[in-house]
Amino acid sequence: MFAAGDALVSTLAGGPGRQQQVLRVGALPTLSRNFQMAFVRPLVGRVDVELVLRSGTMRELLTLLEAHELDVVLATSPARSEARNALISHRVATQSVSLVGPPGAAAEAFVFPDSLRDRPLLLPARDNHVRQAFDRLLAGTGVRPIILAEVDDMAMLRLLARDSDALTLVSPIVVRDELLAGQLVEVARLAGITESYFAIVQDRRFPNALLGDLLTRPGTADFI
Repeated sequence: MFAAGDALVSTLAGGPGRQQQVLRVGALPTLSRNFQMAFVRPLVGRVDVELVLRSGTMRELLTLLEAHELDVVLATSPARSEARNALISHRVATQSVSLVGPPGAAAEAFVFPDSLRDRPLLLPARDNHVRQAFDRLLAGTGVRPIILAEVDDMAMLRLLARDSDALTLVSPIVVRDELLAGQLVEVARLAGITESYFAIVQDRRFPNALLGDLLTRPGTADFI
């Protein structure tokens, strides 16, 4: 309503009319910034589009989504089935999880899991499903890794991975720029461990047209 009023005032004043579309995106504060950017990249810089980006807990964001104050919530897990209104969780990307580290002879000679006996690790927090899958993978191998830090914030995990000599358990999208620049290398890709990314929307009769384009465009999962 206010946007339409502004456009009318501009027209009456002899200025150019402008109508912007708005996309309101919510994301968990721990979610990879690279993934968030990859999702909205087609809309960045468009003068006819206003992006509203918000962060919060899953409960807070889904409440806003159900109240029509958000168009989509980005997360690494789908919405629970007991949500009050019909929510649809679109899996927009899936990546294998890797151990990454600084380049060099130690990375080239790495053998999983034996090399973990004397290589320090940076890991996601214990409640993270990737971390839990990693712990299950190591169970029974007799390997007890040296854990330097457990981090639930992917932005902080990225900084620690870049600025330390430790190995980091991470989805490659989190450290995409460092991999492309050669600051980090993929030391081992862990078979059977993947990270999925979801775009959660409400089942609406008239969904946001901008969102439809993002969910259906080809190559959404091609981050690297």
